[in-house]
Amino acid sequence: MVNKQGLWFLTLTSLALVLSVYYITMPNELLLTNNSNYVNKESNKTESNTNEVASNDVDIEESDLITSMRVELEEERMLLIDELQEKLSDKTLTVDEKNKVYEDLRYISEISSMEETLEKKIKNEFNLNSFVKISDDIIDVVINSKTHDNTLAVNIMKSLQEEFTDKMYISVSFKE
Repeated sequence: MVNKQGLWFLTLTSLALVLSVYYITMPNELLLTNNSNYVNKESNKTESNTNEVASNDVDIEESDLITSMRVELEEERMLLIDELQEKLSDKTLTVDEKNKVYEDLRYISEISSMEETLEKKIKNEFNLNSFVKISDDIIDVVINSKTHDNTLAVNIMKSLQEEFTDKMYISVSFKE
């Protein structure tokens, strides 16, 4: 006999499953038409803001470099995710091909969360702002610091290597 807690768990799990299947099978045209109005409004705002910024001098701070690197990486990943989601909703793909696409999406998510974890670790252990990018077995770290210290770089590499069971190639660079 099923108790109330088990029934609620089964109901919510079933609901989550149905919604996820619905979202995956939903045509992309539906999503694109709803977002087109929002994108048009945002592009008009951006055009007016760029005219204002062009007339003023812009000073780039140290944190702006790391922020711009994060934004650039996020844009690359969003484009890749959009492509993969389009493939996922393609009806001509086989189940194995869709599983491969789904695994690629999961991999991107795992990499993003690992990068965030490593940035937090650097912030907590060394009190430094950083940007971390993971590509296969290569980790690129950019530290926002005026001092270029080799021992600090080695300590950061050792600290980050502790997070991985496999050998990772870690590069640390300092940007002002």
